[in-house]
Amino acid sequence: MPHDPMPKGDEAAVLAANAAFYAAFNARDADAMAALWATDAEVTCVHPGWNILRGREAVLASWRSILGNAEQAKIVGAAEAAQIIGEVAIVVGREVVGGHPIAVSNTFLLQEDGWKMLHHHASPVAQP
Repeated sequence: MPHDPMPKGDEAAVLAANAAFYAAFNARDADAMAALWATDAEVTCVHPGWNILRGREAVLASWRSILGNAEQAKIVGAAEAAQIIGEVAIVVGREVVGGHPIAVSNTFLLQEDGWKMLHHHASPVAQP
């Protein structure tokens, strides 16, 4: 019998956590951004054009820098889909940042206080 890896209630909770990430970004709220990241595991992040960031301190420092930039364009997310396997969820989708398309994957970890971001990876999409 096939196993349904994505209970529907959990999918909604993961997509809500993903939406909270974009809301914190667009509000330039570094405290809200910090609250979204996992504390039960080492987090990682790859911003477009950046090297891999490892560890909560490095990742949150990068977000403080980005969110503190008054010129930073807002993000519009689209075409998001979630897959949940156990206590890990992956959301893939697209972002538009300043008119430029970005492919994104956000990985979440289920902690006692809900779904928290474990990894964010955003990469530019090649233009035809």
